[in-house]
Amino acid sequence: MTHPLRLRSFRLLFLGRTLSALGDAVIPAALALAVLRATGSTSALALVLACATVPRLLLLPLGGVVADRFDARRVALVTDLVRCAAQLLVGVELLSGAPALAHIAVASAVTGTASAFAMPTSSPLVAGTVTGPARQQANSALGVASSVTRLGGPALAGVLIWAAGPGWAFILDGVSFAVSAGLLSLIRIRRTPIERRSLRADLVEGWTEVWSRDWYWTSLLAHAAWNGVAAVLLTLGPAIAINKLGGEQVWVLLLQAGAVGLLAGSLLAGRIRPKRPILVTNLALATYALPLALLAIAAPAAAVIAAYGVALTALGFLSPVWQTVVQAEFPPHTLARVTSYDWLLSLAATPIGYALAPLAATVWSPEVPLVVAAVIVAVACLGTAAVPGVRRLTSTTPEPEPSLAEAAR
Repeated sequence: MTHPLRLRSFRLLFLGRTLSALGDAVIPAALALAVLRATGSTSALALVLACATVPRLLLLPLGGVVADRFDARRVALVTDLVRCAAQLLVGVELLSGAPALAHIAVASAVTGTASAFAMPTSSPLVAGTVTGPARQQANSALGVASSVTRLGGPALAGVLIWAAGPGWAFILDGVSFAVSAGLLSLIRIRRTPIERRSLRADLVEGWTEVWSRDWYWTSLLAHAAWNGVAAVLLTLGPAIAINKLGGEQVWVLLLQAGAVGLLAGSLLAGRIRPKRPILVTNLALATYALPLALLAIAAPAAAVIAAYGVALTALGFLSPVWQTVVQAEFPPHTLARVTSYDWLLSLAATPIGYALAPLAATVWSPEVPLVVAAVIVAVACLGTAAVPGVRRLTSTTPEPEPSLAEAAR
């Protein structure tokens, strides 16, 4: 089996996605520091983050339709150029020494809007450049690259901010999008055109594909629950780690263990192909209940850190396996719309967890929402084993398509 990185189109796609992910990894720290330096207000930072999040959530289904209706490569290319321009403008304004909050907020809204159209293109791009059993290796390689950027991005952000200021982090992100767009312009992908119909008809068709597969929509609910309880842990965990488990270094080690776990899981996904992929990965996701429960009882720091590393290894393994199954089981012309509903549920659950966790901790105590979250994620993920489609879906090895050789040139 030819490794996907030997295929020219996927190699260019991999390089572009990795560079843009690295650029994005430096932005959270740079954005927070830039807004706080300019305004001194955490409310202003919340406003800027909301400007990016709200349009992304509202426009994701439309982004899926656009990516399916038009060439996913061109959609990704255009959104890269839009995000490049927005980040460069913010970077230049920060370097000028007089940044305006309104300009940063507008740029965040533009990047959030562009990402709503870019995110659904991920599966069509992989499916259009790689076929057969090599797809899981391709998804694993992208997962490994994403994990590495998560590990190295904050460190790079720290160096840039310390040496030159947050503006250069935005410049780096803008340049990474420009390079990614240039690489996308060199790629040729297979595409299945769809019939031009109304927007409503396209949205309905995408949702029908989702609803017709019980293994898919029930898994989406489990994954949404996972994202929601992950927000609970990230909201309440730092205070418990600092006050009861030994200090700030415990929380830093926990996050590093999670990053290493994501990388390990992505590497495993390139080598292991479970016979029942959805069942295995959903059951593995239930391990997130362990760090939640251990934090609730203030278990020894080593146990909490190890449990979090294991839970994030499960997530790192799930992502490439899940994407490979989706790319194999859904018609190519619906992949972007199906992916957009996946992203929508996952992203919508996260702010719910962020909002409810501190409220519940105030009314009762931090331990209560952590225990409830542990029960929710265990029931949601383990419960998918009762779904016939989850148990029956087995991994297949599709035959390579005739145009695969074209993708290799």
